[in-house]
Amino acid sequence: MKFVLPSPYIKIMQTQLFDTTQTDSLLNVLPKDGRVNYFPGIFDEASCADLFNKLRASLRWQPDQVYLFGKIITTKREVAWVGDMGCSYTYSGVQKHPQAWTPELLLIKCKIESLAQFEFNSCLLNYYHSGSEGMGWHSDDEIELDSKAPIASLSLGGVRKFAFKHKVDKMTAPLFLENGSALIMHPPTQKYWNHGLLKTKLIVAPRINLTFRKINLGYEIAN
Repeated sequence: MKFVLPSPYIKIMQTQLFDTTQTDSLLNVLPKDGRVNYFPGIFDEASCADLFNKLRASLRWQPDQVYLFGKIITTKREVAWVGDMGCSYTYSGVQKHPQAWTPELLLIKCKIESLAQFEFNSCLLNYYHSGSEGMGWHSDDEIELDSKAPIASLSLGGVRKFAFKHKVDKMTAPLFLENGSALIMHPPTQKYWNHGLLKTKLIVAPRINLTFRKINLGYEIAN
């Protein structure tokens, strides 16, 4: 089953620029069991290009590694993990230690926090060289993450198809993530929905996705 946005709402999403307040996003991308708000054009094209180039130059990027079927698999997709001191993060069986915030990341962080009305302490960046690289179905529900916090992402570069799939009835809700757009996933979205970045054979420009998160700093101490 596929959830398709009504055409008037699609037009609003594609043409209306939103102010940086959460209440200005009137459309929930999901039909049930969660809330996801989409904000197109929070950065203009020139700013997106500048941020894209600075992020590629200023961070330590490395191929991602995932633990799958008892083996460490290295992907073509590159990642960078950034955050406050102590914000280590484990996903797919591999632990990542944070790099320091850069000026451009702090600028983006401020904008995203204004949209989400929430303060984040970490960010996972993914670099996709082409449409042949994607992300399979998953939910951001690792134990270190604050389950009461939203997860907010920014897309820079090539336009890619993104989708949600309900964990029970498999209903899907797809949308295209545009250059300079933000997506805010509010609880309890991760409990009921998986999401993924779909691969494509079309020629697509490289893309950076930044996903801002709240790490529970007390988790490692408590455990």
